[in-house]
Amino acid sequence: MFAVIKTGGKQYRVAADETITVMSLAGEPGETVTFGEVLMLTKDGSTEFGGAALEGASVTGTIVEHKRGPKVISFKKRRRKNSKRKRGHRQDLTVIKITGIEGAGEKPKAKAKAAKASAPAAAAAPQAE
Repeated sequence: MFAVIKTGGKQYRVAADETITVMSLAGEPGETVTFGEVLMLTKDGSTEFGGAALEGASVTGTIVEHKRGPKVISFKKRRRKNSKRKRGHRQDLTVIKITGIEGAGEKPKAKAKAAKASAPAAAAAPQAE
């Protein structure tokens, strides 16, 4: 099973337990990130496409680290004008490990287990009004 997601103005083909490098995202290493803009989803030989995005489909991942990309040098020189300019740039990047892909209409398994575990505890607790 794999999906195509869109983040940072770019599209990425992702599969479970895969590591990708995307443009900088907010969050600390170890936090969970959810990508709601899933453009394509392939599961069991069937493929689903969305216009702008698939409704109800999402991809979850965990932030592994924040790092910086390679140095890019921009050098401009105008001949016979005694004019030149040198600039360097390093892009901020985030490394993400994909943990799960949920299709349209599916319930996330980890969240469903947590909801079932908390439901009896919430029903047993008395409510003060």
